[in-house]
Amino acid sequence: MKSFACGDVVPGCDARWVCSTDDEILVNVAAHAAAAHGLAELPASLVQSVHKAIVPVS
Repeated sequence: MKSFACGDVVPGCDARWVCSTDDEILVNVAAHAAAAHGLAELPASLVQSVHKAIVPVS
C-alpha cells in the first residue's frame, strides 16, 4: 500500500489517500485537484512532486 497527503504538495490541504499503486493515487489526486484546487490538468512538475511525496505504508 502507498500513501499520499495533498498537504505535502499544497500546504494547508488535509486530503489524504491510501491506495495499492501510484497510479491509483494519481487518479484520485487528479480528481481532487480539479474539484478542490481548480486544476483541470496536472502539470508535469506537480505529478513529479506527487510521486516524490508518495510513501509506502504497511
